[in-house]
Amino acid sequence: MPLRIDSRHLNEIVVLVPEVFTDDRGFFMETFRADQFHEMGISIQFLQDNHTYSKKGVLRGLHFQWDLPMGKLTRVTRGAAFLVVADIRRGSPTLGKWFGTRVSAENQKQVWAPAGFATGFCALADHVEVEYKCTALYNPAGGSAIRWYDHDLAINWPLRPVLMSEADRKAQTFAEWLACPFSEKLQSRHLHATA
Repeated sequence: MPLRIDSRHLNEIVVLVPEVFTDDRGFFMETFRADQFHEMGISIQFLQDNHTYSKKGVLRGLHFQWDLPMGKLTRVTRGAAFLVVADIRRGSPTLGKWFGTRVSAENQKQVWAPAGFATGFCALADHVEVEYKCTALYNPAGGSAIRWYDHDLAINWPLRPVLMSEADRKAQTFAEWLACPFSEKLQSRHLHATA
């Protein structure tokens, strides 16, 4: 059952849609196949799966890791969310650009963001579950976040968040990240050399 590319953004962000088999029992779909991803030019190995539940108005992100850089394949399994990815890789031609899209259990879209992109989402429904496959293990000492309302990124969120963690509320600005010595670890050329 093939996965198809719905669209590409910022050169490396890929929105995918699986083929869904439905009958009177319900549905079945393949959400990841290494061989199909490889054929699409996405050669990755996932090391960790995460699953979150959020109420409407919850915002999570924009998260990233510089020590054990992490790519994510994200999908919504219940409700709907506005998923955002922002390029924070020094030396990237799309540095500081972002992409956002509505992903839901109904449209079954998935968003692939390679390492070097900060990711986040805002829950658009009363009950939202988001799952994401990660290419690295979680390393809290080697990760951080960019402030959701950063003026340099100017993300156009569809609603104002009402609930977030204190860490996300006090996250650094994009300019502060670029001035940080750790940002050297997410230079575009370094990430491609190790991919």
